[in-house]
Amino acid sequence: MIRPMPNLREKPVLAGNLVLLRPVIADDAVDMLEVLADDDVLRLTGSHGTLSPDDLEPMRQWYGSRHEHEDRLDLAVVDRASGQYVGEVVLNELDVNNNSCSFRIALGARGQNRGLGTEATRLVLGYAFERIGLHRISLEVYAFNPRARRVYEKVGFRFEGVLRDALLWEGERFDAHVMSILAPEWAEHRGRPEAELDNGREAV
Repeated sequence: MIRPMPNLREKPVLAGNLVLLRPVIADDAVDMLEVLADDDVLRLTGSHGTLSPDDLEPMRQWYGSRHEHEDRLDLAVVDRASGQYVGEVVLNELDVNNNSCSFRIALGARGQNRGLGTEATRLVLGYAFERIGLHRISLEVYAFNPRARRVYEKVGFRFEGVLRDALLWEGERFDAHVMSILAPEWAEHRGRPEAELDNGREAV
């Protein structure tokens, strides 16, 4: 039996106990500018440069066009307790021939250290493996972010190797750790209680 080529055409709404993941919209650019104004978020994501109000309109166009792409999925992370946008999760670099893609997450200060990132990650993995039928999802996390790496490990990601000196930040070079999770590994982790999972400052 030949499986259909995977795609990310559908833009779902995924609900957890702590977060609601919904497709990004143009207006999310305002909140994302605030997220990226945090120096710590910039460092954790390895994002060089700073953004200004002049960047708002290009960002609005970017977020407003994400629904047109079937090779990536951009979802806003909304804190269900407050209804506030706190960041985003992204599946991108879809490789249809090898049934794989990349994952990243970025949360602002309002979404950190409360388990929101852990739940958002689990929701996206469940959707990618169980609905889309992907086989492999990979990510990169910088060596100075061990808390995020522990979270990724607890939801099933495994360490694969090191990209040496991948980031130059304020005159110092840092390694990036490559991690991935395969569909059978997700099946082993999907039922683990949330209480077993701690939260890091996820930003890849």
